[in-house]
Amino acid sequence: MNKTMFEEKWTQIRSQINSKWSLMVEYDLNKVDKAEVKFDKFVTMLQVKYGYTRQKAREEVSKLWAEFEANHRSN
Repeated sequence: MNKTMFEEKWTQIRSQINSKWSLMVEYDLNKVDKAEVKFDKFVTMLQVKYGYTRQKAREEVSKLWAEFEANHRSN
């Protein structure tokens, strides 16, 4: 998964976030919506909310992306 794909699919990915990260509330997601680089902002938010390292946050986003793609391939 790369930043460009994340940016392009953000609105679809956004709907899956609360089921995976319950600490990410609408206020947080709105910050990501407004960010110039949504991927970087989201990774930073995961670091702050969950105490992830930057690498761990990126890995978690990659897992989310894989789930997103699997769900949309089968539909």
